[in-house]
Amino acid sequence: MSDELWSLIEPLLPVPGPKLVEGRPRVPDRQALCGILFVLHTGIQWEYLPQELGFGSGMTCWRRLAAWNEAGVWDELHLVLLQRLRAAKKLDWSRAVIDSSHVRAARRGPKADPVRSTAHDRAASTTSSPTARASRLPCR
Repeated sequence: MSDELWSLIEPLLPVPGPKLVEGRPRVPDRQALCGILFVLHTGIQWEYLPQELGFGSGMTCWRRLAAWNEAGVWDELHLVLLQRLRAAKKLDWSRAVIDSSHVRAARRGPKADPVRSTAHDRAASTTSSPTARASRLPCR
């Protein structure tokens, strides 16, 4: 991760609380973030994050990710990056997508005209049959 990107992220991270238990020293935030990005990029499971890379354990990175998510770090980072891209005129809106899971629909669609019924335009039902339904009564 570049120093420039880290300088944008670091101020957004919450200040860690005091250690309540003696033990290993806290993994620096920058290393934990690199571990998080490694897992997300490669798709490996958290528990298989190689210790040799120096990012801390997978569980440490996962906890840090959860804490930062709870603190709203990712939403703030998203806004900071958008502001920087806008200022540099590097946003390509022709490639933008609006997803209904992220953007609330403001209004309903147009109301149906009560004079014109659209029932004849509907597709045939695949769950009901036009023939009479079978009775559950025993055969006679």
